[in-house]
Amino acid sequence: MTSSSGAGSGGGNRYGTGRDGFGGNRGNGGNRGNGGGDDSSLGPDARLHVVRFAPAKLNLTLAVLGKRDDGYHALHSVMAPLSLGDALTVSAPPPGATRDSLRVSGLPLPPDRDNLVLKAIIASRAAVATTWPGAPAFPPPLAARLAKRIPVAAGLGGGSSDAAAAIRAALAAWTASLQPPETMALASSLGSDVPFFLANSTALVTGRGEFVEPLPDIRGEPPAVLLVTPGLPLATQAVFKAYAGGTRVIDAGRAREISERLAADMRAGMTAASLLARAEDLASANDLQAATASIVPGLRAFMTALQKLLGRPVCQSGSGPTLWALYPTLIEARKAVRFVRLAAVNGTLPLLGAGEPFVGATTIAGRPTAPAEQFEGGVSGTVRPRSVHNWYDTDEPASGDPTEAQGDSKGDESR
Repeated sequence: MTSSSGAGSGGGNRYGTGRDGFGGNRGNGGNRGNGGGDDSSLGPDARLHVVRFAPAKLNLTLAVLGKRDDGYHALHSVMAPLSLGDALTVSAPPPGATRDSLRVSGLPLPPDRDNLVLKAIIASRAAVATTWPGAPAFPPPLAARLAKRIPVAAGLGGGSSDAAAAIRAALAAWTASLQPPETMALASSLGSDVPFFLANSTALVTGRGEFVEPLPDIRGEPPAVLLVTPGLPLATQAVFKAYAGGTRVIDAGRAREISERLAADMRAGMTAASLLARAEDLASANDLQAATASIVPGLRAFMTALQKLLGRPVCQSGSGPTLWALYPTLIEARKAVRFVRLAAVNGTLPLLGAGEPFVGATTIAGRPTAPAEQFEGGVSGTVRPRSVHNWYDTDEPASGDPTEAQGDSKGDESR
C-alpha cells in the first residue's frame, strides 16, 4: 500500500540548505547540528533513516466519567504500553520528490482508512516550519515506511501510536524540536490516545486523553498478556455513540473505583504479582463493555467461551473488540496462544467476524532505554546510512505532566 500527501502549504520543493534538504552540519556523528551545512562524509547518496517503535497499548482500566461541555467524554484510564508494536521508518525521499509518501507492510489497512502517519508528519511540519534548523526553507518531504503488526480498529491504539511515532521521527529527521506543551498540543490535535504514547510508560490518562500522568514501572518480571482480537474491526465512534445512547454496564461507578485504586497503588509502587492478583477486578473495570457488546453480536458468547477455555479472567481493551488476559510469564502466555488457536480451528472457540482471530502473546513494557546511534550497512571505508533507533529521544523533556497544555482536539474518537 502506497499513499502520499502534500508537503504542506507553501512547501513547494524548497528542501532546505543541507544534504537532501535535511539541513545541518552533522559532523562527528552528531544528530543535532545547527543547520545550513553539508556533511560530505555522509556522501551525496546517503539516506537518513529514523526508526521509531510504535507500541500497542492496553487499557488496564477504562472509566467513563460523563460527557464534557465540548461534547467529548471525560475518562479515567490506566494505560500500559506493550512490547507488541509497529515499526515506523522515515527517510529522505527519492530525488525530485515533492510530497510525503507512505508504504505499509504487514497487517493490511482498510483502503478507506485515514492514516495518521501522514497527518502527523504534515502537522509536525507546520509546527516547526519557522524554527527548524533549515528555516526559512520549509521542512522537506519524508518517505515513511510502516511495518504494521498491531491489529487495526481493535482497541489497542495502533493508529494513535503510529501518529506519536511519526511526530518523533519527523522531528528527528529535520533536527527540529518542540517544547513539551507544544508537542502535547500537537499530539492531542491528532487524537485522544496520541498524547499517551509520548509518555513512554504506563500512565493515568484523564480528561479526554490530554492529561497524562506517567506512573512507575511495575516491579519484577513484566506481566505477560494474551491478546485475542476477533476479525471484526470496530469503530470507536460507534461504541461511544452506543454508550451515549444509554447502553451502560450495570454497576455504574465500579470501573472508576477500580481505576482510581489501581492508579494510587501504582504510584506507591506495584509488583507484577499484585497486578496479577487484581485480574478479576480488571475484568469489570471497562465502562464500554456493554456498549461494545451491543454492536458486536456474539461478543458476549465469544468472551464467555474464551474465559472458560483459559480458566482465568478475560478483559476488554479500550472500545474493543480485543480481549486480553494476564499471565505471570511470557512462556505461559505463548502456551495459551497455541491453545486458543487450536480451539478456534476445532470449533471449541466460536468464530466471530471474518476468519480466525488474531492471537498473540506480549508483555507490558517498561520505560525504554535509548541505544547509541547506529550505523547500518557497508564495510569499513564506505558510506553507510545513519539510523536513529528507538521510540523516543533522550533529549526530549518529559511531556506527561498533567499541568501541560491540553491542546484543541480535532481527532478524538470519543464523542
